[in-house]
Amino acid sequence: RFQACIYFASVFQAMSCGIHYLASVFMAVTPNFVCGISGNVSSVLFYNSSESRIEDIWTLWTSTENYIVVHLENGDIWELNQCSRSKREVRVELAYEYSGNKSVFSCSDGFLYDDTKWKSTVVTQWDLVCDREWLAKLIQPTFMLGVLIGAVIFGDIADRLGRRRVIWFTSAAQFVFGIAVAFTFDYYSFVILRFLLAMVSSGYLVVAFVYVTEFVGIKARTWASMHVHAFFAVGIMIVALVGFLVRTWWVYQIFLTIATLPFVLCCWMLPETPFWLLSEERYEDAQKVINIMARWNKVSTPCKVSELCSVQQGDLASGRPGDNDTSSAKKHNLLDLFCNWRIATRTITVWLIWFTGSLGYYVFSLSSVSLGGNEYLNLFLIGAVELPCYVIACIAMDKLGRRNTLIPFLILSALICVLIMFIPQDFNILIILANMAGKFSIGVAFGLIYLYTAELYPTIVRSLAVGSGSMMCRVGSVVAPFCVYLRSVWIFMPLLLVGIMALLSGILTIMLPETLGKPLTNTLVEATEMGRNKKRCSEKTPPAHSGAALEKIEMFGQETVSPEK
Repeated sequence: RFQACIYFASVFQAMSCGIHYLASVFMAVTPNFVCGISGNVSSVLFYNSSESRIEDIWTLWTSTENYIVVHLENGDIWELNQCSRSKREVRVELAYEYSGNKSVFSCSDGFLYDDTKWKSTVVTQWDLVCDREWLAKLIQPTFMLGVLIGAVIFGDIADRLGRRRVIWFTSAAQFVFGIAVAFTFDYYSFVILRFLLAMVSSGYLVVAFVYVTEFVGIKARTWASMHVHAFFAVGIMIVALVGFLVRTWWVYQIFLTIATLPFVLCCWMLPETPFWLLSEERYEDAQKVINIMARWNKVSTPCKVSELCSVQQGDLASGRPGDNDTSSAKKHNLLDLFCNWRIATRTITVWLIWFTGSLGYYVFSLSSVSLGGNEYLNLFLIGAVELPCYVIACIAMDKLGRRNTLIPFLILSALICVLIMFIPQDFNILIILANMAGKFSIGVAFGLIYLYTAELYPTIVRSLAVGSGSMMCRVGSVVAPFCVYLRSVWIFMPLLLVGIMALLSGILTIMLPETLGKPLTNTLVEATEMGRNKKRCSEKTPPAHSGAALEKIEMFGQETVSPEK
């Protein structure tokens, strides 16, 4: 009961991470626009259609190459393009086609935007179009850069100051920065506050993963850790819902931020994890938390910290004193992940899977609003399809194995990317369903790579391996927005890149060993031998500390690293 309350309270706030990560898909959208014009408009001409107002023309607008002919009350005739305007020198009868002399001017009077879908976006607020379009395209990449930095900073702070304090700070900061973003006065303050918001959102997701992992029992740990990201997906669905209901960007931002206000008001009641308290030798505080857990769970005889400490000392004393002292004294670095050809190949493959998973995840998510049809429904479905994918991942990785699940879903995502290229653009429903299938398949692969990485490497470099893979994941999230922008070069370019990366990752994964049912390795020699002699590995007992002793020792020295979205 106690762990369930802690778990659902913590992962509820994970929705805010999904919300802020994908908020820009509607906040920074660029509607149809043309150069502004000063003066009173008497008539507007668009091909064969004549209207009295420019606002009535937008329903006929089909391409950025179009232009609008405007007749002013003073007799001037202007051609309004997206990034320039032309004044016709000869005032003849109003017609759409004109072959006479024209004077070209810049858009010094601002721009006119189509507000039929969005009343206001950050693009329309600060005219982030034409020569300032690159500023709009930097909004999501700078946010993802903040995600990368925040994960590193707050992960380290959580190890030093405790999980609870970081959860308090990051959840409160998400609310404060989220509200502050809505009231920014210019583009640069908007980007800076979004960057800070990304840092605390990423920090919360990392620390919350560690927090719930340290409270949940071993039997439920895989399911619990995987489904933290299911709440992230719920956050994406909330973005779609709020975007449909609210069409002004700063009001939209406020509604998204207050969605998780209940957690901010009650997060101060969350306790510190006994694992961290024990690692800091705060035994009395750890015992208090354990006693509270026992009362909630109606356990009459809670475990004693003193007994755990005595078991740990006894197990360490009866272990491998010589080898253990040597391995603990040696400091390991990134080069250990390339100590030999087999381990180096494994590291490159794992890094590629992390990168591909993150790249594919965000390419499918960010591109969903450009698939045609209802963009709000598209994003909602792209988020909803994640919910069953984590269930499938948990079942498949325990039944079929880690590698045997990863390979088919990576290759399937590559095939789906190719399939989408051959679907006619008029078949919106088929395109949306195919993108949902692509998000599902890449989501399964992305969901299990964290656990698989931890099992592929020995204890001495396990945290280093998972941490480095997680960094590659964040690099993928930074690259993903730029990849989506390549749609302007060729509409299928993002899918082509994701497909190539997924296919390459799937093929290289064949060389990785299966880890299902295998004991965790302790040394690089054991990790190198993994999969080379399956019979010998399967019969081999876990070296060093095993069984109950390992579990008790693990809680004193374990460093947990989270997969970052």
